Amino acid sequence: MTCVTPSPGCGSVEAYDGRRSVSSTLLSRRDLRFLLYEWLDAPRLTERPRYAEHSRETFDDVLDLAERVAAEHFAPHNRAADTSEPVVDGGRVRMIPQVKAALEVFAGTGLLGASMDESVGGMQLPHVVSAAAFGFLQAANVSTAAYPFLTLGNANLLLAHGSAAQVDTFVRPMVEGRFFGTMCLSEPQAGSSLADITTRAEPQDDGSHRLFGTKMWISGGDHELAENIVHLVLARIPGGPPGVKGISLFIVPKVLVGSDGTLGARNDVVLVGLNHKMGYRGTTNTLLNFGEGVHRPDGRPGAVGYLVGEPHQGLAQMFHMMNEARIGVGAGATALGYTGYLKSLAYARQRPQGRPLADKDPTVPQVPIVAHPDVRRMLLAQKSYVEGALALVLYCGRLLDEEKTAPDPADRARAHLLLDMLTPVTKSWPSQWCLAANDLAIQVHGGYGYTRDYDVEQHWRDNRLNPIHEGTHGIQALDLLGRKATMDGGAGLSLLLETISATVSRAWKADGEAAELAAQLGAAVDRIAGTTRRLWATGDPALALANASLYLEAVGHVVVAWMWLEQLLAVDAATGAAAGGAAAGGAAAGGGDADAAFYAGKRQAARYFFRFELPRTTARFDLLDGLDRTTLDMRDEWF
Repeated sequence: MTCVTPSPGCGSVEAYDGRRSVSSTLLSRRDLRFLLYEWLDAPRLTERPRYAEHSRETFDDVLDLAERVAAEHFAPHNRAADTSEPVVDGGRVRMIPQVKAALEVFAGTGLLGASMDESVGGMQLPHVVSAAAFGFLQAANVSTAAYPFLTLGNANLLLAHGSAAQVDTFVRPMVEGRFFGTMCLSEPQAGSSLADITTRAEPQDDGSHRLFGTKMWISGGDHELAENIVHLVLARIPGGPPGVKGISLFIVPKVLVGSDGTLGARNDVVLVGLNHKMGYRGTTNTLLNFGEGVHRPDGRPGAVGYLVGEPHQGLAQMFHMMNEARIGVGAGATALGYTGYLKSLAYARQRPQGRPLADKDPTVPQVPIVAHPDVRRMLLAQKSYVEGALALVLYCGRLLDEEKTAPDPADRARAHLLLDMLTPVTKSWPSQWCLAANDLAIQVHGGYGYTRDYDVEQHWRDNRLNPIHEGTHGIQALDLLGRKATMDGGAGLSLLLETISATVSRAWKADGEAAELAAQLGAAVDRIAGTTRRLWATGDPALALANASLYLEAVGHVVVAWMWLEQLLAVDAATGAAAGGAAAGGAAAGGGDADAAFYAGKRQAARYFFRFELPRTTARFDLLDGLDRTTLDMRDEWF
């Protein structure tokens, strides 16, 4: 698809001259090649039995396919799904037909089960590659991509914790795209406080349960995009322990499924209404009642549910899906920031306005706005955010592959612990800073940026939901400082700092610019260690956690600086220009060679992040070290 004039839903301002395709402004294939092959060495994974059927060629084929589906079937209706959001009509959800058509195409590719076992219909693709492929869909149309995103997490949870019969009945149809999945946690009176949920699950003589209660903010909770919807529902079995220790997990299908896989009666799950959001408008967001009695399976009220695993283990099981979803939310935020960056870059290159400051001649032709230093600043900031975030997301995908397939059990355990430590950062940092990238993309467009003639205003609205999705910024901060940094005597934090320090050591040995940046990063690592000790030395959890969000932001910036130093080292390895990198990069950028320009751009983005962004952490660490009580001591009546 190409566009010759700006139009709603076009998906690409770079396509306005009719020469470039939509896919050129979704994600950068050159960046993906660099990250997957020159940095993370994804092809080496094919030496392991699980991935032995794959090669770099199959990885590229998957990326080609995902990019094509995203550009041809997801991007074209992105604007239409936003302006014509789902509605309830006679108790049924109605939405534009392009959503279902796109999902049917995607299901037909087999990519929904890309990283799953072949035994359930998957492709056993490395997670790092499947994450890159799915990023195209999220960049093209994040609201349509949300349906398979939720389904994938649902299926993976059941593969980890469900019975063989549950896998056969529910997972296989999800991998085929016939069933979609959800996660049902929140309730109107509880919100994020899952200890306060009240949905109950009453045991039945046949081993099933009947559920009664209300769930709120359920994405994908009702629609007619698939034959069935498989809800994973947190509920309490009467008599169980109070709080989170009494929560169990249940499979509650919208339509009951027979032992032979055929669809049966409608389950007692009722759509109460849709929530209307500022973004992700094509994704239904629902209020659901379970056990209202509108539908009466076997003539009785109550939503039929099937216990997953053991009773009272529901929250631990649901965290399998929640943690996967948290990284996925970070990936979606990254994709939205990335496509916004590429579109603002394309706009800046083709939008003539003004003249160089040194040239006052009004008869001289105007220059593209990319020539103006402040526009370059905004573009460089976006580049540093989105390419740093993408590196972090794919690094986490590589850790997941290590956790699953590393030959040495110790390496698997290490990958698991490091991934656990990075999860709140990977969820929250892109959700904050790729949103900032979208804000800058609007600014680059000037007055056009906040009109609906260009995509960037929608990308900002869509991305604004991600700091709330799957646990707010504050919840991730409490998780990082209150749990992850202290668990097992601080083993996770120690591993993270040791891993970053190993990169610092490599950079020192590389000399040149890498060594200069290593000195800054090494100092920042020391600040994390010292500040964490300082906060917890008080013995006062309330004081330690009062400014946890600042801790998350500071640690997140250090982690992304680490990602940039890793990328710089990979550039040095590719170019053989460790020493004197600045001069080599400048020459390459002016030489017209595409690879040389790419590497020079990577160097410059790394410099930007270390000069403009990493110094932000100093003030945050200083405030944290001072045990500031300003927010803690604020009283309600003073507002």
